[in-house]
Amino acid sequence: MRNRQGAAWSLEAQPWAPGKGFTAVADRLRKWGLTSPDCLEDLVRHLVATVVADGGRHVSLHLAEQDGQILLLAFSHQPQPPDLEADVLSRLRELGAGSCGTETAVDGRQVWAVVDLAA
Repeated sequence: MRNRQGAAWSLEAQPWAPGKGFTAVADRLRKWGLTSPDCLEDLVRHLVATVVADGGRHVSLHLAEQDGQILLLAFSHQPQPPDLEADVLSRLRELGAGSCGTETAVDGRQVWAVVDLAA
């Protein structure tokens, strides 16, 4: 991640993980001197809850910032996760993601969203 700020957290796949993930991301943006977008809490909670539902023991949450945007990525670390509910990506767009996506690999699922920072 050359030329951009980044951070990552490992969280237990528990019901409280979405809230803990939001707090970590908001605190890091504040440390970087950036203003969180209004949609941040709902987006982070939805991303983390989606991968927690895959049923693994832990999830990871990644944050990168560049050129007035942030990338949020949640990873389940659960091999062969169940099928995603059909509306995950449309829900991320409704919550404020400028773009979003998901990919399932042998070692788990990643769900990501790109968001413009607050002006």
